[in-house]
Amino acid sequence: MPFVRIDALGTVPGRLDALGRAVHEALVETLGIPPDDHFQVLTAHDGTHSALRHGDYLGVRRDDGIVYVAITMRAGRTDERKRALYARIAELAHAYAGTEPRNVFVTVTENASADWSLGHGEAQYLGP
Repeated sequence: MPFVRIDALGTVPGRLDALGRAVHEALVETLGIPPDDHFQVLTAHDGTHSALRHGDYLGVRRDDGIVYVAITMRAGRTDERKRALYARIAELAHAYAGTEPRNVFVTVTENASADWSLGHGEAQYLGP
């Protein structure tokens, strides 16, 4: 059950939805996430009241088309599956939202089953 946050600078109508769709489809395709396991927070930043900062770290030349994707999920995926996820997110973000792959910045934070409550104040992954 991934929880996804997507932050983008200066989004035009429909861009955030397209980015959310790209990330969700990539999770389904590469990690086998169920299609209805869809929890996202999508935030647009206008550059004045809220902003995103970026640099050219590791030789990747980013610009104001930057998109930050933060995924929190339970631990256990291999490095290969994560690499496939990153590549597919960049590919679909370009196809659906016109975001250059160099501007797709993805982080994954992993945790344990006890770190989730999906409602009702219960830890559903821990069982009864």
